[in-house]
Amino acid sequence: MKTMKGNPITVLGEVLHVGDIAKDAVLVNQNLGETKLSSFKNDYLVISVVPSLDTSVCDLQTRQINERLASYKHVDVITISNDLPFAQKRWCGAAGLNIVTLSDHKDLDFAMKYGVLIQELRLLARSIFVLDKHRKVLYVEYLDEMSQHPNYDRLFEFIESLKK
Repeated sequence: MKTMKGNPITVLGEVLHVGDIAKDAVLVNQNLGETKLSSFKNDYLVISVVPSLDTSVCDLQTRQINERLASYKHVDVITISNDLPFAQKRWCGAAGLNIVTLSDHKDLDFAMKYGVLIQELRLLARSIFVLDKHRKVLYVEYLDEMSQHPNYDRLFEFIESLKK
């Protein structure tokens, strides 16, 4: 059962597993333009999914993952939420971070293809995906409780194992 602060939630969409080929998705960038997941060309793509950047757990998740993986030149890191692009841009400015945030608020394309739409709230369920350049899912973590943190140690150990 999936919960947010102990309350049951319904999460919709196609759940991905290690070995699956992830579908491309269209998202909205901070300049209100469209960005496809396929536009990221590094060897690996880390997708950090958060309900809202304006919460403490999401803020910490976004900072931890982006700061820790910034030196990995073969890894693209993006954060996806349903926050409006204006809010994402404001958050990045206030946080002093120049990172890639993308919004799925418009069409929920990513949410449905990656199994992360919280039906009751129209937010995205906390999760982490690592894809290779062929979009094969190498790592996935869907959290059962949205107010919990992902397993950072396990993620960073996995990313370390991908080093060339």
